[in-house]
Formats: sequence, structure tokens, C-alpha cells
Amino acid sequence: MSPKRVVAVTGATGFLGLHLIPALARAGAHVRILARRDPTHPAWQGVDFETVRGSLEDKQALARLVSGADAVVHAAGLIKARNRTAFLHINAGGTAAVAQATRQNAPQARFIAISSLAAREPQISDYAFSKREGENAAHAAYTDAPAQLVIIRPPAIYGPWDRETLEAFKAASRPIAPIIGQGRIAVVHVTDAAAAIAALAMGAGEAGLYALADTRPEGYSMVEFLSEAGRAVGNTPRFIRMPDGIILAAGAISGWWGRVRGQAPIFTKGKARELLHPDWSVTQAELLPAAIHRPEISLSEGFAATAAWYRRAGWLG
Repeated sequence: MSPKRVVAVTGATGFLGLHLIPALARAGAHVRILARRDPTHPAWQGVDFETVRGSLEDKQALARLVSGADAVVHAAGLIKARNRTAFLHINAGGTAAVAQATRQNAPQARFIAISSLAAREPQISDYAFSKREGENAAHAAYTDAPAQLVIIRPPAIYGPWDRETLEAFKAASRPIAPIIGQGRIAVVHVTDAAAAIAALAMGAGEAGLYALADTRPEGYSMVEFLSEAGRAVGNTPRFIRMPDGIILAAGAISGWWGRVRGQAPIFTKGKARELLHPDWSVTQAELLPAAIHRPEISLSEGFAATAAWYRRAGWLG
């Protein structure tokens, strides 16, 4: 019997990571994760993995994490931070640290950097800028080995254990739901996202920059998105479109209040600009090839299952 393929993972305890670890185990990998402490989680029941204690700032821990790995999946990152510097420290600096550790300690390993579709528009927010800089850091580390680098840009990811999309379900549960922006948004269920990344980590496909999406990569209008969320919770809300200026002002106030309180709010002026951006769809040219992974979960199916999970978990009334 050949030895298992060793896949090292950062960001294992994040929302995507919670699903990626079981997906890798099911694919037959020996999974090794980086964590500050020995983690336990209900999503990992019956899943075997190795833990390296440490953080992205710990060079020795990173060396232990990646040594002997066949693939490294860098999924750690911030989705909220107090300012651009804090975003860059983790989303760019952390990527550089893991990529450099991999080049030094596992020079033959495939490096898979999990970015964001927001990186397409780095000018739009501090988060988007930091994710593009993270991509640049990965490219810089692999200038001499481009065939070993894969960058994945997921759109909005939803599913069990996700608290961000939960807010959309709560909004769709009310008699009136606000509509923000008039653009289109691609999404992907976390099960499909994890399966796609696991396939790449197990050696499928070629190097490159790819996006993910569900069965409808052209995306959804916000009315379609919230209507589907409403159906999932058994409600048909009325919609009211919010003026862009109000959304931007609310984001600015939320960001200011977060700074006053010394916190990092998820909703800021940058996030408002992301929400108002007219096109977060995914083209066929951007997509991961179907030969590597074909998404199976539609929005209606995924939202119904996610709403049911939220209710079982007591997150949604």
C-alpha cells in the first residue's frame, strides 16, 4: 500500500477549514493542521488528523507543518480587521510566510492559496486589497516554480457553521427585507468548495488562478438571493431597496464605532462598497475546470439544507 498523500492546512478552524479537513480525510489524505491549541469540533467527529501547535508568526511551527507535505493549503485569513494594516499583516504577510516556509521545507509540494473573488477588485476595500496582495506574495514565492502554485478565488461561501450568511436568513425571515445594490453575486456551498480544494490538494488539475461557483456561476440578483433564503425559512418577504448613500454611510458609521470600541466590525464602508459592486459573477473562463470538480449543490438545495441546519443548531428560530 502506498503512503497517504500528506496535506498541510492553515486556517483549519475557520468556516471553510471545518469542512475542508473532513473532505481531505475522505479523499484519503494524511491531514496535518496548524493550530494554536489542540482543536476539537463537532464537524470533525471520527476524522483523524495531526496537529502542529503554533501560528503564522511561528517560523519553526510552519517548518514542522509543511515538512514532508505533498500539498499545502493556505486557508487562514481575516475577513474583518480594524484597518488595512491589520488585514495585510495576516492576508498578505501570513501568505508570504507560509509560501516561503513551503518553498524552503517542502520544495516539491503543491501550494494552494485560498484567496477571494474580492481580489478581482483590489481598490474596492481594505479586505480586497489585502487578498490581492496575498496572491502577489504567493506569486513572489513561486517565481521559480510557477507550476506548483494554485490560487483559488471563492465567491461568498455558505453552509453549516457559517455565521455571516446567517444574517441573510434572518433578514429573509422578517416581513420586509432590505435589498442592497443592484448587482449579481455568485455563491458556493461549502461542501462543493471543500471538495474542489481537496481535489486540487490530492493532485488534480494544473497550476493557475481559478474561481469557484455553484451550479449558476453567472450569479444571482439580491432579490433572487433573498427570495431563495425566504423560501428556505418558509417566508415570502416584501423587499425594499436601500439607497446606496445610506448603505455607505451606515458602513462608515459602523467602522467608526468599531474603532472607538477597539473592535473589528464586519460591516464597514469597504464592505458596503463590496456589497454595492455590480458584478460578483464568475465567468466560465475563471472557473475551475469541470474535469477537476463540478459543483453539485444548487442555491435552492443548499439554502434549504443550510436553513434546516441553522434551526437544528438553534441559530435560527
